[in-house]
Amino acid sequence: MQSPLFAYADNQTAERFSLQNPQLLRVVLHGRDDVLARKGAMVAYQGTIEFDAEYQSGQERRRRRETGEGLELMRCQGDGVVYFANLAQYVHLVDVDQDGLTVDSSYVLALDSSLNHQVIEVDSQYGISGTGRYQLNITGRGKVALVTSGEPLLLRVGPESTSVNVDADAVVAWSTALRVQMQAQTQSATVWRRRGNTGEGWELGFQGRGQVLVQPSELLPPQNARIGSGAAAQFGMGAGGARGHNRGNDWS
Repeated sequence: MQSPLFAYADNQTAERFSLQNPQLLRVVLHGRDDVLARKGAMVAYQGTIEFDAEYQSGQERRRRRETGEGLELMRCQGDGVVYFANLAQYVHLVDVDQDGLTVDSSYVLALDSSLNHQVIEVDSQYGISGTGRYQLNITGRGKVALVTSGEPLLLRVGPESTSVNVDADAVVAWSTALRVQMQAQTQSATVWRRRGNTGEGWELGFQGRGQVLVQPSELLPPQNARIGSGAAAQFGMGAGGARGHNRGNDWS
């Protein structure tokens, strides 16, 4: 049999985390060397692999209910190769070190089981439609696979530069060591809207030394995109708009 499809055959590499292609993660497992992945993210595997729901303590479940932030994970272990993907989003590998990584849990595809993750509160006065006040802080040493809607932009923040400002609905992750401040570019009379008169609204300002990852989209990954139909929803109004879906935040 002959076909151009053979160009997409399995990449033969012994690396634990690698990209089969820009939208497909390949993970090699050996014995007890397991990995944590988003529930339902497995698209194929070779070998003998077991999938188990990851245990959540009562405190973790309570924290998730209170903040809406947290990871729904499954533990993958065995001998073989596993492939992960999420709605054909772009996959990016990040080496986490002592600096740590702060990320919205919606963008996490998989991570080393040796890494620690906990919910933290971003210094802010308001919750917003995309990236809210609660985020996931990942620490330790290991790899994390993130997903973005489209090819992202990586901005470097350093002492030689002024603060870096990004749209709060487009930011994906940043170095935990960075100082973060949430602010609005709208008039006070219109802060209840998802966007002000300029079409720009909530933003995050970063200072210090580190990196900020931004995606070319102002929506959460497709499974969490909650913009309804009609003009009202597009401006954040109504039950189908961003405001309706964020009732309970301080600013709603």
